[in-house]
Amino acid sequence: MSQATFGKRIKELRTKQELTLDQLAAATGSSKSYIWELENKDPPRPSAEKLAAIAAALGVTTDYLIGREDVTLADAQDKAFFREYSQMPTDTREKIRAMARLLGGRKE
Repeated sequence: MSQATFGKRIKELRTKQELTLDQLAAATGSSKSYIWELENKDPPRPSAEKLAAIAAALGVTTDYLIGREDVTLADAQDKAFFREYSQMPTDTREKIRAMARLLGGRKE
């Protein structure tokens, strides 16, 4: 895990989503100083639990955050969304599928 990739990606995603350090910390059960250290210190050493919480809060995969996957941000967001989608109730998934069909121009 390279700090350049890891810290940079957290900061880029956090600022793009207009989250403050405090807001991301609260969403992940962390402190503001811990998130700041992850974004700026070398080498970062987050636990797997914290890493998963940060990835979920930012809507990407852990592999994307640590630079393990050679994928685009859009691919990582799709994977994170599908993981969240898979855990939704059946009626919610059906509503989302119906919305996707409408947005895609397909009729039922």
